[in-house]
Formats: sequence, C-alpha cells, structure tokens
Amino acid sequence: MRSEPFLAKLIRWAMWATPAVALIIFSQYMSPFHFGKVVVFRTLIQLLLACYLVLIWQDKSYRPRLDVIGWAFLAFALAFTVTTFTSVSPYHSFWGTIERMGGLFTFWHYFAFFVMLTAVMKERRDWYVLLNLTIVAGVFSAFYGFLQKTDWTFILGSGGRQRPFGTIGNAALFAGYQILGAFLATAFSLRAGQSSGRVWMYRIAAGLMFLAVFMTAVRGSLLGVVAGAFIVLLLYSSIYRARKTKFALLGLVAASALFFLFAQLFHESTFVKGSPYLTRITDFSSQTFTVKTRFWAWSAGLQGWTENPKTLLLGWGPENFNVPFSKYFNPRFFTGPGAETFFDRAHNMFMEVLVTMGLLGELAYLALFGAVFWSLAQLMKRDPSAGSGQGRDDRIVALVFAGMTVAYIIHNSFIFDTSANFITFFTLIGFVSFLRSEARPGDAKPPRKLQRPGGLGAGQVIVLSLLLVFAIILTVRTNIRTSQANFATTRAIIAGWQGEFLTAMTKYGESVAYDTFGVYEYRHRMAQYLLEVSANIGNQELPEPVVLALEFAISETEKNTLLNEYDYLPLLYIARMHIILGQNDPGSEHNDLALEYTDRALAISPTFVRTYYEVAQAYLNKKDFAKAYEWFAKAQQLNPEVGITYWYMGIVRAQLGDPQGAVELINEAAKFGHGLSQADFEKVVNIYLQLGDLEAVIGLLERLLEQAPDRADYWASLAAAHDQAGDGPSAIEAGEKATELDESYAPALQALKEKYGAQ
Repeated sequence: MRSEPFLAKLIRWAMWATPAVALIIFSQYMSPFHFGKVVVFRTLIQLLLACYLVLIWQDKSYRPRLDVIGWAFLAFALAFTVTTFTSVSPYHSFWGTIERMGGLFTFWHYFAFFVMLTAVMKERRDWYVLLNLTIVAGVFSAFYGFLQKTDWTFILGSGGRQRPFGTIGNAALFAGYQILGAFLATAFSLRAGQSSGRVWMYRIAAGLMFLAVFMTAVRGSLLGVVAGAFIVLLLYSSIYRARKTKFALLGLVAASALFFLFAQLFHESTFVKGSPYLTRITDFSSQTFTVKTRFWAWSAGLQGWTENPKTLLLGWGPENFNVPFSKYFNPRFFTGPGAETFFDRAHNMFMEVLVTMGLLGELAYLALFGAVFWSLAQLMKRDPSAGSGQGRDDRIVALVFAGMTVAYIIHNSFIFDTSANFITFFTLIGFVSFLRSEARPGDAKPPRKLQRPGGLGAGQVIVLSLLLVFAIILTVRTNIRTSQANFATTRAIIAGWQGEFLTAMTKYGESVAYDTFGVYEYRHRMAQYLLEVSANIGNQELPEPVVLALEFAISETEKNTLLNEYDYLPLLYIARMHIILGQNDPGSEHNDLALEYTDRALAISPTFVRTYYEVAQAYLNKKDFAKAYEWFAKAQQLNPEVGITYWYMGIVRAQLGDPQGAVELINEAAKFGHGLSQADFEKVVNIYLQLGDLEAVIGLLERLLEQAPDRADYWASLAAAHDQAGDGPSAIEAGEKATELDESYAPALQALKEKYGAQ
C-alpha cells in the first residue's frame, strides 16, 4: 500500500486548524479582531507553502489542480495584482491597513491556502473533518457573541451589547461569517445515513448561528438569509417534489410579507419604538441617515470610477476607495464634531471592487461567483442513487450552498469581506471544487500507482531548509515586527490614557521606528494623541516636551504624505499641529505652514468641510478675522445645516465688532442643534455685554450657574449684571454667594451693600 508523504499529512493537519483562526483575538493590539487573525494565518501559510513546494517536487500527485472555480479565483487574484501595480497608492494596495488587514500581500495568502487545501484534501473524510471543525468554530463564535450581552469583563465587547459581534469585531462582518456556518450546518444536517443524534447536533448548530445572525439586526444580512432560505426551499421542492417543502416555501413567503406589512404599519408605534432591535429591523426608509450615507458613498465612488478610461478599466487601486470618496466627498456627511466622514470601504463588495479594481476586477469577481454557481448546478445533476447515497448528498450540498451563496452575495452588497469570512468562504468553495473534480459516485476509479515515495532526498531536504529559513525571515519581517510595532502603539495609547506623557511618546517613537507595515496608522495615532494633549492645555503656553513632540510628529507624519499623495488625512494632521504651535503668535511661520498644508488637502478633497475650519483657525491665529469669517462662511455654504459652523461664524463676527450679527448667527447655531458648553456660555455673555442687553446677560449667567454652581466668578458676574440693571437685592444675593465660595469678593460685596443701604 502506498504511504502518504509526511509533508502532505502535515499540511492537511494544518488545514484542519484554519477554522480556529476565526476565534483569534489579540486583545492588546490595535484592530484586535482582525490583526491577530491575519498575522497568525499569514505565518501559517508562509511556513506551509515552503513545505508544499517541496511536497510537489516529491510527489507530483499533489500539484495544484485548478478547476473552473480555481481558475476564476486565480483570475481575480491576478486582477488584484494588476490593479495594485496601477494603483494611485501602491503602498496601501499592497499592504492594506491595520484596521482591515487587507491588501494584495494578504490576498495571495488566501489563494495559496486554496491551492494547498484543494491539493492535499483528497478524500471526503478529510473534508468532513475540516467542515465539521468550521461548524464548531462558528458555534463558538456565536456563543462568544451571546456572552457579549453579559457584563463579564473577560469577554471582549461585553457590557450588555445590543448587537453582538462575536469574535469578528463588527456586527455586519459577524453576520456574514455566521451565515456561511449556518448554511453549512444545514447542508450537513440533511446528509443521508446519519444518526438522529448527529442530525440534531447539526440542526442545533445551524439554529444557533442563524440566531446569531438575527441578533446582529443587520438588515442586509437578514434579507440575505431570507433570500437564501427561499432559494434552498425552491430548489428542494423542485428537485424532490416534496410537499412539505412547498408548504414551507409558501410559509416563508407569507411570513416575509406579513413582517413587511407589520413594519410598514407599526414602525412608529410605541411597541416598536420601545425596542431598539425592532426599531432597527423594521426601518426600511431610504431617508435613514445610515442608508443615505451608503448612497452618498457609492455615488462618490461611481463618480471616481467614471473619471477617466484608466479608472474605468483598472480603478483607483485596491484598498483605495477613500481616494475617490474624498475627491467627490458629499458635504452632507459632516453633521458636526464626531460625524463619520471617512469611508475607507464602500460597504458593498461589488461597488468596492468596481471602484478600486475597475471593470477588470469586477468581471473577475463576478466570474468567481459564476464559477461557483456553475459548479453547483453540475452537482445538482448527479444521480442521487449513485455511490451509496453520495450522489444525493452532493445534490443536497449543492442546493443548500446555492442558497448560501445567494445569501452571501446579498450580505456582501451592504458590507465587505475580511479574514474570517474569506477563509471560510474559500474553504467552502474549495469543497465544491473537490466534489466537482472527484470521480462521480459509482464510477470506477482508475488504479493508483502504489509507488512508495520514501523519505526526502538530500537535495529536497536542503531546499526545504532554505525555503523554511526564507519563510521564517518573511514572517519576522511581515508579521512579528509589525506585531511588535502594533503592541508598542497600544502601550503608548494606554500610557496616554493614564496621563504618562513621556512614556506614551517613548512608545510612539518605538512603534514608528520599526518602520514596518502599519506605520502609516501608527504615525496618525501619535498625531491624534498630541492633538488631544494640546487641546487639554488650551491657549496656554505649550511645555517644551509637548513642542518637541509635536515637531517630531510633524516630521513623521510628513513621511505619510510621501507614501500616499492622494490622502488628505496626514496633511490635515500636520496643519492642525502647526496651528497649535502657532496659536499664541500671530507672526509665527507655523500659521503660514498650516495654510500651505490645508491648501494641499483642499486640492485632494475640495468639499471636505473640516479643512475649511482648519484654514479659518490658521487665520484666527494670525488675527485676520475677516479671512477667518470668509472661510467659515465657505464651510456654511457647503452644508448649511451644521450648527457649529454658525457658532464659529458668530464668534468671529463678534471679534469683527458686530455683536448684533453675532447674536443672529448664534441663534442660527441653536436652531440647527448646537448646544452651548460652559466656555461657549461665557463667550455669549460677553457678546450680550457688548450689546448692553443686561436681561440676556443675567439669563445666560443663571444658566451657567446651573451647570457650575460652585464658580464664584460666575456669581460675581451675576452680581455685577444685577447691579448694572439696578436690582440691588438680587445683586447683593449673588454677591453673598460669590463671597461664600471665595472670600476675595468680600470687598465688592461690602461696596454693594453700602450702595444699596443694606446691612
């Protein structure tokens, strides 16, 4: 009997471990739910690929066997490669980002995984082990999501979370992962010749994963599940003429229609409004803000895609959706501080691929799904009586996987893929590829050569050693070093939270010094931290360590402008840091440098509202209030419904000597929802003092004291306002409050009492 090469066994055992990647969480790292998964997966594939190259030298039967699915996958990988080289930012297209862990480098690992998977998994029992482990991992992830509803601190993401995200880190991505696992478990529950106990285990697993999908309240995913179930029932009833299935199909259609009717009739009811879950899943309005932002993002992407023949054919480059999004930014995204104004993905895989890889990538991506559907259609034609029931099992798998693929396509029309979803999806289509390439059930199999391969030859051992050394070096450079840099960054973030400025900056310096994948984001993190520190200092003179840190951060962030000349973010970070350095000196060169960087940012994204604020702030530093007002007014023209813009305009209007105009603008700010902070109240009080409107001043001071009743200076100001209004008793009462809090106001109180003849 032929012995199997050890390398083949090793690779297959490693393939069986890949479902566990979906459960990996690096809690002490940036992007804890994505970073660790990809780092571990890439390390595994790099080492296995070294083994696989020697394996196919040792035994030709393990060479890649690509069918229509494999060739379609290869075509998409090649399209990914071509569009990376033609990308407007090859760096981002190749490496991706820490947040999403995508990019060409990682994507080729998925293809290598697919090739090795389909080459070494030669028997059904091998695949069944892998797919059963995939189901187990999906159930574990679902339970982890359920536990996020608790307050157990060892569960990352816990705290009574409304919408669980399991081990995937995002409710929508989690839903996609669970969809794949749930349909897989459903298919296995329908296989023939199983014990009732095993059938029920699969049914329970499927039920738990479908429940997890429904708990996420991701409407696109729920729609996908319903559509996928419809396809499964329709195909099953058509193929097997099963009466019960037809009733189930009619029941699904009726239930869906009733739910839609319920949503239309009761969406505004107290019952629905009392449940965040029902409120979300019954909201089909295209006017919902999150829905509108999707359409705005897609519109910007389409404008970018149609910009010229190159973008039509090859797109802007993978991982670069933010470039056309920024160039054609819709100002309505900006609703004030905290608004989501950065889309690095289209939240629609088909739109994402079209915009970033053009027609070349889109056709290849569609071809991959086309190849899957074609293969499933071929499996459905198999004789169900052949191969002791294997033919029937193949048909069951095919029709359930058809529904799964439809569900996944619909799901992907509202989100994007990441590592756990990619690994699971490529595993499942690898199984479909295996079923198609396997000898038809009942067919006579050709005799196999019983040649014993023996051990590795001396040359093969040498090559394997060299390849493993190369793989280890590659792993150190691309996985371990970036993990060290990532960990240093999170230590810096934690030190910043704890107020340890020098420790934080030391760690940020360490993270960027690695100069490895992720440094782009680490530099931005450092800049964000320094902006927060500077904001806490306010207009006071900056301590020398902060000044030096800002100068260092500027020099580092400048490197990001060289890596991606189409990204406005590093330009705005640099501009803001220059504004902080020049805030107390109208003649500082930092203010002029800030204007240079904002000009460059506006050339990239001419409608990005925040940039106009930065330009105005630079002019405020220069004491050029007329110019500052002009730029705030331009921001207002871009989006006239943002309250804070009117507030800024009002404050500058007061500085221009027009308190009446300032009051009108401040009232507009309130009309559009801008709430006043304590510092804002103080500024408004001063404006009303300029107008001599003592009644308004008194009212504002009383509102201030509701926020800060222990502020002696506010009570003293209120006393002075009442005094100017001729209200002696109220002035004395406020003066007494001020004196109770601060005895230094006692002489002023005594003067008030003498003025009004009080004791």
